[in-house]
Amino acid sequence: MSQRKTLQQILGIRFPVLVAPMFLISNASMVIEALNAGATAAIPALNFRTDAALREAVNEIRQKSQGPFGFNLIVNKSNPALKRQLETLCDLRVDYIITSLGSPAEVIKRCKPLGIKVFCDVVNLTYAQKVEALGADALIAVGSEAGGHCGPVSNNILLPQLVNHCHIPVIAAGGIGSSAQIAKWMEMGAAGVSVGTVFIASEEAPVSMAYKTALIDFSAKDIVLSSKLSGSPLTVINTEYVQKIGTKASLLEKLMKRNKWLKKYLKMIIFARGMKKITRSAFSATYQTVWVAGPSIDYVQSVRPLREIMHELVSDFQS
Repeated sequence: MSQRKTLQQILGIRFPVLVAPMFLISNASMVIEALNAGATAAIPALNFRTDAALREAVNEIRQKSQGPFGFNLIVNKSNPALKRQLETLCDLRVDYIITSLGSPAEVIKRCKPLGIKVFCDVVNLTYAQKVEALGADALIAVGSEAGGHCGPVSNNILLPQLVNHCHIPVIAAGGIGSSAQIAKWMEMGAAGVSVGTVFIASEEAPVSMAYKTALIDFSAKDIVLSSKLSGSPLTVINTEYVQKIGTKASLLEKLMKRNKWLKKYLKMIIFARGMKKITRSAFSATYQTVWVAGPSIDYVQSVRPLREIMHELVSDFQS
């Protein structure tokens, strides 16, 4: 077995559960409840429109809870705010940063001297070994079961590969919605788990009740993979609108992606347009309904306080 530490040992927490950073959804209230329940949580830096708002959230979390928390950074060119966000998070000395969709080299370089841990989203062994060599503190194995941006293969395949061939802790992400699943992944060598979708149906999540109710009304068979919304594979609920627009990239998008010069600009345009649709759907009534979620919606039966959802998740886990 490759990794030596569990998520509890890495961060000094009671339970090996990380409430995943979810675009638009994660907020200070959710982090506070997760920390007070003995777990950890992260927020996408992109959830804050201004630097002041990000700093305010960090201050609120520190005032109302104790425990480690982190932020997610999109580290490719689709995120023009990356440099400023990294600067702020280093200035605030957050506990850890989760990197996604790009090279974590600069993040690791900046964070290491400050004692800020860096966890990297990975979807295959080759990339995992690259970020390990760069100095990552842990890997987050993003399987095909993950809600939002997901990997191409199941964690039943990916996680054992990473555990057996890498030497740093591996956190399992994707499709997790029960204490039995946490136990399963830990037995397979995971240091902990990253859980997202089931927490969208928490009282603390800021999204519309229609979105939360959709998690109850739809099931795993209604989850589809779309490449139209962010430039990367994204799992969404197969609403009537999603069926109408389709899930595959258009011919023009495919042709433009083959052009190296156009690719980065196209990706930024696709990301911006897709996020606008997702934002409208998350917070208001619209016929253009695009709700991001993963197959673990099968575990959502009602809208409850986050603390209650967490308690059920770790009910059979011995810390």
